[in-house]
Amino acid sequence: MKYKFTYQTTAFDLWQLSMYGIYGSMVGVCNFIFTVAMILLSAKFWGDANGFMKIFFIVATCLFTVIQPAVVYMRAKRQVAAVPHDMEIGFDDQGIHVRTEKQSSDLKWSTIKGVSKKPSMIVIFSTAKHGFVLTNKVLGKEKEAFYNFVVSKIQK
Repeated sequence: MKYKFTYQTTAFDLWQLSMYGIYGSMVGVCNFIFTVAMILLSAKFWGDANGFMKIFFIVATCLFTVIQPAVVYMRAKRQVAAVPHDMEIGFDDQGIHVRTEKQSSDLKWSTIKGVSKKPSMIVIFSTAKHGFVLTNKVLGKEKEAFYNFVVSKIQK
């Protein structure tokens, strides 16, 4: 069985992956609790607060709802700038084959650390923190079959 895709990771894809990581962990729970607490405190004390405290309430409420996602998106834009745009990635029984105009690389299945299935993407980890992000747009209708193929190869 063979799969071949044009690798097209965007800043939004990496941002979305980071948001899955943050809000799918204990950090996300803490972010959510902090934000709800700040909204409740702001609502309760808004009328009695001076100008400085009102600014503090607004910034604290926006910290994990606006500021953090914006910073994560800017980091994702920097990361995407380093990824070649003409990449082709192939998967077969031997492993993963990555090709660009200037380079090619082959990874055996035994070196793959894992696979993660998210609602809008599949991530194949070549190391604990690095991998390949294949979005639903790239995978199309082959997403489930592709995921099952990768899982079967990693488990061997």
